Amino acid sequence: MNGHNDPVVLTDPDASDRFGAALAKLVVPGDVITLAGPLGAGKTSIVRGLLAALGLAGEAPSPSFAIVQPYAPPDTILPVLHVDLYRIDDPNEIAELGLDDAAAEQLTIVEWPERAPAGYWPDALALTLSFTADGGRALTALVPAPWRARWPLK
Repeated sequence: MNGHNDPVVLTDPDASDRFGAALAKLVVPGDVITLAGPLGAGKTSIVRGLLAALGLAGEAPSPSFAIVQPYAPPDTILPVLHVDLYRIDDPNEIAELGLDDAAAEQLTIVEWPERAPAGYWPDALALTLSFTADGGRALTALVPAPWRARWPLK
């Protein structure tokens, strides 16, 4: 896997929402997107923008407490599994979540992917957010083969 691109600068939460909405135009069932970065970096803002662009009315809750939040038509145009692994302490707990059960038919979005074993999602579009000196966010992407024809965002 290669494809580190120059960082995308997200200046504010609206920019994160717009990035998520642009990303929604590229996704297909079977895709996995991982979002890594510190608390408050904007992972959930990107997911909310993506889900809104996929048709979700209202604001998507962060699945920090539930860990897994599913969405399905007619609420979204394709099935989505929004996963937040922040509260996972033991990587073995991830297998119990059943994330692979319908992976080919849905979009899987994973926040805090570093809580999973290394290489758990080998074909994921791996997005990493970090803070910039001016208070914005820098987003870098590790682009796997299944995403290369669709990346970078236009």
